[in-house]
Amino acid sequence: MSSDDAEAPDPDGGGSDADIDHENATQDVVAVDPDDAPQGTVNRLDAHTGDGIRHRAFTCLVFDTDGRVLLAQRAPTKRLWDGHWDGTVASHPVEGQSQEDATATRLEEELGITPDQYDDLRVTDRFEYKRYYPNEGVEWEVCAVLKVTLEDTDLDPDPAEIGGRMWVDYEHLHENPALYRQLRLCPWFEIAMRRDFA
Repeated sequence: MSSDDAEAPDPDGGGSDADIDHENATQDVVAVDPDDAPQGTVNRLDAHTGDGIRHRAFTCLVFDTDGRVLLAQRAPTKRLWDGHWDGTVASHPVEGQSQEDATATRLEEELGITPDQYDDLRVTDRFEYKRYYPNEGVEWEVCAVLKVTLEDTDLDPDPAEIGGRMWVDYEHLHENPALYRQLRLCPWFEIAMRRDFA
């Protein structure tokens, strides 16, 4: 795994006292080494504050049959990267859960996408990255990339998770980043897309 995507920390990136009451404080994530080997579990909030703790995560790119990727805007209540656009969902598997099972769960919870709408969910890549979100926290993840193509594109998004959504030509998005700059793409999605076209 490469960690060459790491950036220097913001000196104020340590979170706040209000974080103690955040729902993430009651959840755990799987700590991992650079090769994604499990190192036990850690508190999810601890993993995303201060200098962070490397942990397992995933992002899933959802496509339609025309090669468009579904961009989903993170709800404004999200602690990190609120209002940014993701392609399409991202989260963390719990201990003992596969990336595929975790992804299928989040697709349904966030967007109302059920397994009968696809049959090709698969892991296509994995990378390590570290990014600080000013004054709020950090993502330090070994991130699996999964892809899925929807035959049926009906969606039922949860407004607590998804602020907005749009279908975008994936190749055009990659080749014309300046045209989409106002969307403020999530860093893990930008890395996954860059690696996809490398």
